[in-house]
Amino acid sequence: MRVRFVQGIALLSTGALAGAFGYGAANLVPTFDAVPLDMRLSFHAQLMRMNGITMQGAMGASVLSALALAAMTRGAARRLAGGAGLLALASFLITRLGNVPVNGRIKEWAVTSAPADHAEILARWEAFNHARTGAAFAAFALLILLSLRHGHSVQGPDDKPWVTSSPLDGDRETGRCLSAEAGGGGRAPRFPGRRARAALPWAGGRARGRVVPRRLR
Repeated sequence: MRVRFVQGIALLSTGALAGAFGYGAANLVPTFDAVPLDMRLSFHAQLMRMNGITMQGAMGASVLSALALAAMTRGAARRLAGGAGLLALASFLITRLGNVPVNGRIKEWAVTSAPADHAEILARWEAFNHARTGAAFAAFALLILLSLRHGHSVQGPDDKPWVTSSPLDGDRETGRCLSAEAGGGGRAPRFPGRRARAALPWAGGRARGRVVPRRLR
């Protein structure tokens, strides 16, 4: 349960981060280039001031949740989550070391005047913006891949799949896990027929996540 909760937080935060950066790259940056310079500088300075808390918060949540997910899992899930955490960290470092210094200069230009090489500096800001956008989308893609590959089970610290669906619904992998926990040596357990399942007292005949008693086999 904790793994799925952390995985949900990681997906939500990285998805929000990638969406915000993607919207900026696809819509805001072309608009910046289309309006007069003084308007662009004023709007850019105000926008970055508002984004200072929200975007850095999204980046921090993405990094922490993805790395926490990596610490709670094993195998391919750990590698995917760890890669997503490192990519989210890369987007944070690009922002702090690349975009933020340029934002400070733009804020000064908004109240004074832009220097002669302002076009080169603004182009460098856009390059940093594309780089952090790509890192955020890559982090989100890795977490989506993790969810698709481990939709039925996620490797926990004990290297066993955690149950996320019912063996009575035909989930072979979950059935093997339940059988191993019951001492079955990893073999898929035999489950009762439809009539026997209808007689089970729990969940209307659907025993989710439980091993069927031996007397019903």
